Amino acid sequence: MQTPTNISTKEMTYSGYKVLRVQADNLDQLHYLRNLSETESDLSSKINFWSEPDRLNSSIDVMIAPDIVNEMTTKFGKQNISSKTLINDVGKILDCQKDTQNPTSLFYLAPNDTTFLRSFQSLANIYQYMDEVTRQNPILCSTEVIGKTSEGRAMKIIKIGWPGETKKEKPIVWIDAGIHAREWIAPATALIIINKLVNGESDPEISPLLDTYDFHILPSANPDGYEYSRNFDRFWRKTRSRHRASWLGLFCVGVDPNRNYEFQWKRVGSSANPCSNTYHGPHPFSEPETKAIADHVMKHRERVKLFLSLHSYSQLILTPWGYTKDPPKSYPDLMRVAQIASRAIKMRHGTEYEYGSSPSILYMSAGGSDDWAHGTAGIKYSYTFELRDKGAYGFLLPPRLIQPTGEEMTDALVAMLNEIKKELS
Repeated sequence: MQTPTNISTKEMTYSGYKVLRVQADNLDQLHYLRNLSETESDLSSKINFWSEPDRLNSSIDVMIAPDIVNEMTTKFGKQNISSKTLINDVGKILDCQKDTQNPTSLFYLAPNDTTFLRSFQSLANIYQYMDEVTRQNPILCSTEVIGKTSEGRAMKIIKIGWPGETKKEKPIVWIDAGIHAREWIAPATALIIINKLVNGESDPEISPLLDTYDFHILPSANPDGYEYSRNFDRFWRKTRSRHRASWLGLFCVGVDPNRNYEFQWKRVGSSANPCSNTYHGPHPFSEPETKAIADHVMKHRERVKLFLSLHSYSQLILTPWGYTKDPPKSYPDLMRVAQIASRAIKMRHGTEYEYGSSPSILYMSAGGSDDWAHGTAGIKYSYTFELRDKGAYGFLLPPRLIQPTGEEMTDALVAMLNEIKKELS
């Protein structure tokens, strides 16, 4: 829960904060955790749920301030809620990772130099990288600004693909990353995918895909939130628009952009409280970020054959629907391609990804981009990928795991597209 506030210019340190993994075994326990995540109180500003308390018998990760850790552990015990410590001191991990956020020069960027890709980069560096690879590959690549954020930042995509030999337009693969600001591994993975595609001419697996598909990739779907998470609050999730909490007479900042899409908006799994991390916004597409994505995808809806949204963490491949337990008609095909992706991921580094609909393996939620892409834009193959890991680091995945995460995600992408290609006329 966010404390009602104006824009903060003081960096959160998180020294001594712990991450606990709890589990609700009955509805009373689950309701207790839900209330804890939503209720306005002195405790709420010191508790940050890293995973939503929406399912029985599943892991729920929560970060707790040091001055209330003992109190909350006692409260969990009184509710017979089991808990264990995942991260003993969040601040120490943040301090260790700060050196990896330093800007990396692109002046000597070579086509196969992956040094730049092994760090979590700033938005400016991400955009500079996109511009540089486009400059080096002007026939294969181009960039486009598809919109502006509430704070005026550009939403820039890179388009990758060889010009078609005929006038017939090629099918499009859409990939966005980082719609939740704190999920840094998602933009980093998108950059690796870009690198693999741009340098894929000599790769027998990737080269044919560049002839068949056009890739539209948005490495940062929430630029304002991403930069805020880098400079002020590492665990910021939402956008940075302002919304009045009327009962308090104060403003809270941000909307959960993955609850802001119009398909089944606010039906389940979101909050009407502007201070909540899952606030769905005052109306569908209230956020310029989600509107820009939707407008671009709808403009090309007949050509988009695969829609991927990269998140973290949990190692999951999620299919529609998210808002209901009832599967869509295309569920067998969605699951077949998800299984192929999961197998490809495991082949690379042995990493295991579970796959299924969000209600079956994660939680129910409405207003998400994958449901919208499937239900409104009519894109059959629409997925959310929750990238590494399973909670040992959570949102604090170390830079050394960027490269393997990107490699296995690229393998998944290649495998999915080879399967989907069989359906193209």
